[in-house]
Amino acid sequence: QVQLVESGGGLVQPGGSLRLSCAASGFTLNYYAIGWFRQAPGKEREGVSCISSSISRSNGSTDYADSVKGRFTISRDSAKSTVYLQMNSLKPEDTAVYYCAADGRYGSSCPVRVTYWGQGTQVTVSS
Repeated sequence: QVQLVESGGGLVQPGGSLRLSCAASGFTLNYYAIGWFRQAPGKEREGVSCISSSISRSNGSTDYADSVKGRFTISRDSAKSTVYLQMNSLKPEDTAVYYCAADGRYGSSCPVRVTYWGQGTQVTVSS
């Protein structure tokens, strides 16, 4: 049974940092593309970042939305079966529920075609 469990959200001041974690179980993390998405109140869910599987042609390449480039970094720890999203220089407009998602296609690359969702973690950027 595939499970994705996010953690690490919270309240942070503008300019601060947070690291989100997505713990995966029920599948081999390396073999599938994983993405981070977010949804702010009253807005549609949007893609933030993704990391391709290590066995795809993209070989673990990463991608970011323009709004977070240079501030967010996605990474994968295969031994811990966890994907991270390091978020620096946070802005109030980064406030949203952040979701981890997995592409169910073996050897998938970015962009993620979502098969599995996590439950989400709230990030609030406010002074």
